[in-house]
Amino acid sequence: MNIVEKAMQALKNGKIVLVYDADDREGETDMVVASEKITSEHIRIMRKDGGGLICTAIHPEFCKKLGIPFMVDILDFASQKFKVLKELYPNDIPYDEKSSFSITVNHRKTFTGITDNDRALTIKSLAQLCKEKRFDDFGKEFRSPGHVTLLRAADGLVKKRQGHTEMTVALAEMAGLTPITTICEMMGDDGNAMSKSETKKYAEKYNLVYLNGEELINYYLDYIEKKE
Repeated sequence: MNIVEKAMQALKNGKIVLVYDADDREGETDMVVASEKITSEHIRIMRKDGGGLICTAIHPEFCKKLGIPFMVDILDFASQKFKVLKELYPNDIPYDEKSSFSITVNHRKTFTGITDNDRALTIKSLAQLCKEKRFDDFGKEFRSPGHVTLLRAADGLVKKRQGHTEMTVALAEMAGLTPITTICEMMGDDGNAMSKSETKKYAEKYNLVYLNGEELINYYLDYIEKKE
């Protein structure tokens, strides 16, 4: 079993996996968990040991069926009324062409939506809704804005864009899981992203699978080629 297969098995077992993108991209390691396996304990670990933004990445086919847009498209549309939004357009991201950010949501059964229990409920319920293909119930079960940030993976996943959003959704897809993942960047105590050496030590300490983006991307491209 190679490292990518170990990562897939870990996700299926409900464990956190660490994924580093690339030195010439963000240079960040994200904690990753399959959203259908999420618990409040995962949220607590991400919040305390990760420290970045906890987001839920969704397969593009699910996004289309849910009807959720990219946030930049919402801002572009709204800029016709709110002119400042046109000035705020993110056309100068140093590591990418387009942000994967979409809307934010809470499950309607949450209270504030920010607690570990609330966020776990929102995320797991969204994964369950998509798994059961109950896309028309999205507005009935969730409200926006909320405390779970949704990320819309690009069409073609890593063939089109090679961010944590696409890489982790691809990993879940290959694992036979609902292709929705919850991710969080690992931040260091120096005010920057935690270094690769530090995140590798963290993985060793807690016996977590550590995966490089290049390994994941190459495995997925082979996987797609074989499917086709």
